[in-house]
Amino acid sequence: MATYMANSTPLSSSGIAAQVLQAYLETEYRVLADPPFVLLIDCFSAPLASLHARHGVACSSFLTACNPYSQLVDAALNVRRQQQLSADLQARGCVYYSGEGAHPSGSWPAEPSFLVLGLDLRQACALGQQYEQNAVLCCDAQAIPRLVLLR
Repeated sequence: MATYMANSTPLSSSGIAAQVLQAYLETEYRVLADPPFVLLIDCFSAPLASLHARHGVACSSFLTACNPYSQLVDAALNVRRQQQLSADLQARGCVYYSGEGAHPSGSWPAEPSFLVLGLDLRQACALGQQYEQNAVLCCDAQAIPRLVLLR
């Protein structure tokens, strides 16, 4: 599996618990576009490639501000954090779609998220760190989402 890490450490050397990493790898990253579609890590996405082409971008990133470092917090706090991320993306002039990350088991609440078109690896990692996330998804011109660990 091709899993990329911002800090270039092996997956096993990450400070993230193994079960949390496994959950990230199994999660469905749902994009609420028209029509909606699902991103899966390391799997080509034709709808994402089409979205990239339609908007003239060569990359995108999927991120959230919810549940810092994968620790559940109050729903109202998650709403405020996600609103702040939205405001930050708007201030940057980003084009983005709402989405959610949801584990198929339903064992963790779905996390509101955004697919941000044209947001590259460096920018996504900076925002992920700003919003205290363990990881983000980054997609290049090949429209294959990659998990990028931030810790």
